Amino acid sequence: MNNLELAGIKKIKSGKVREVFEVGENILLVATDRISAFDYILPQTIPEKGKVLNQISSFWFDYLADVIPNHRISDDFSAYPKELQPFKEQLDKRSMYVKRTEVVKLECIVRGYITGSGLIEYEKTGEVCGIKLPKGLRRSEKLPEPIFTPSTKADVGHDENIDAKEAINIVGKEAFEFVKEKSIALYSKARDYALGKGIIIADTKFEFGYYEGNIILIDEALTPDSSRFWPADLYEVGKEPPSYDKQFVRNYLLDIKWDKQPPIPDLPEQVVTNTSLKYIEAYQQLTGKTL
Repeated sequence: MNNLELAGIKKIKSGKVREVFEVGENILLVATDRISAFDYILPQTIPEKGKVLNQISSFWFDYLADVIPNHRISDDFSAYPKELQPFKEQLDKRSMYVKRTEVVKLECIVRGYITGSGLIEYEKTGEVCGIKLPKGLRRSEKLPEPIFTPSTKADVGHDENIDAKEAINIVGKEAFEFVKEKSIALYSKARDYALGKGIIIADTKFEFGYYEGNIILIDEALTPDSSRFWPADLYEVGKEPPSYDKQFVRNYLLDIKWDKQPPIPDLPEQVVTNTSLKYIEAYQQLTGKTL
């Protein structure tokens, strides 16, 4: 599935992966099979990717419900409002009917290992988002404690890493302290569970929203698109482990030396297939279920 229209249902937004529809007072999120790399949506879709993202999020919403409530009303298609019932083929297993919230304007990133943009910043300054870290950390090394490193939530362009002071200026001290505490608690519980399934969650991103005056967890949760999953049996300090996500896509685009400008290259069938299998493997390994 790529682009999606539902006759008679108002579409609010079309993101890189998700289509967002208005259904009465609530929202329908639909995870497509689109895939992006280097800020571009690629021409090919990844079979089953949307179903994986949707069902992994639903799994975590159940598992982490004691940490904080979330926006899910239902992901059971048979329980959806009657106006959605004609669209089973498009929505079943890849959609979620959720509460409408006022979004907290922060990307709430938790890092348990030093990698990615955090590693780049650390190597330059010894800090990540204003948090001073021990000297001598190597690539992919586990941090003494998870750290909360928020970024801006940009509607256009790139999110930017910010420190606590700037984050407080955006959302206020009370909200900042709340989402920081909950983000670290969510990450810590998920990290421990996933490690028991052979997966290291190196870092992840959460989003929150206000619902009836309280902050709840929204969007997706701990998917291969919002997190960095590493196979525990291949983990080695000093090296970047392979990940359960779009690694095959990124590697291919780097190998062909794409300049990250249009035209966007097509993906070979083998890259598409391998990427799809990696997403499915992440779901099955975490949940113990078949897709």
